[in-house]
Amino acid sequence: MAILLAGVHAELLGITSVSGNAPLAATTRNALLVAQIADIDVSVHAGAARPMMIEPKHAGHVHGESGLDGPVLPELTRTVDSHDAVSFIIETVRSTDDVWLVPVGPMTNIALAIRQAPDIVDKVAGISFMGGSTGPGNVTAAAEFNIWADPHAARIVLSSGVPKIIMAGLNLTKQYVFGPELATRMLALGTSTGKFCGEVIGSYIDAATRLRASNEAHLHDPCAVLAITHPHLFETSRHHVDVSTGRVTVGMTVVDQRGYGGAEPNVDVLSTIDRAPAVEVLLDAIATYR
Repeated sequence: MAILLAGVHAELLGITSVSGNAPLAATTRNALLVAQIADIDVSVHAGAARPMMIEPKHAGHVHGESGLDGPVLPELTRTVDSHDAVSFIIETVRSTDDVWLVPVGPMTNIALAIRQAPDIVDKVAGISFMGGSTGPGNVTAAAEFNIWADPHAARIVLSSGVPKIIMAGLNLTKQYVFGPELATRMLALGTSTGKFCGEVIGSYIDAATRLRASNEAHLHDPCAVLAITHPHLFETSRHHVDVSTGRVTVGMTVVDQRGYGGAEPNVDVLSTIDRAPAVEVLLDAIATYR
């Protein structure tokens, strides 16, 4: 959903994959499939197959072992443009003005790029990420999955000095809630992309029902795109955010909301979303594809 939004409302320069909710081979395949189904002319670059310092961890119980359960998928005909997402990020930021990086998985690729080419910190327009929370996590009591899956990478990115960083955490994305009616509306578009999205949403709702006995789920990743393309839909406050790598709280985003003292604020933390128009923006974007 994030890719489809960006394809309509931004100039999508490339897609990078990373080990996250599913292993790298699966996330790479899924990125290629989304571009293929929607006929988006964009390069895809495979990235890091594992976190920087810990063992890979995935979320097959939520998104399926493929990372994209639900739809009947076509045969994959597209291939990756490279197996070096880090170099792609570095070269793109260096050669193009006003580049936003929008990680909706672990931030391994971006952290490695910053380590390898620290000059991109001053060149990039900003980073808008889906991850973290000002409150409870989802994979542990303290941590959200994307940060927990590679906390060391997240800490590098948040402490990098990038002047504009936006956080779409669980406190925000759980407000972007939907039920079976969204899948119905997507299927009613009568397009291949609408059918694909409706079936993905249906599978996601099934997982939510199984895990939480609820027929509602949340559109997490699109929020990181909407924060750039439709900022008027959000309320935001600026805070210092760090990432815990400690044993009990590993992956926790520590958001200093005291309003006094502490370190200099480094992240614009999204706090509310105007849900109804945000859903319509997503549906309108999906309706533009074949």
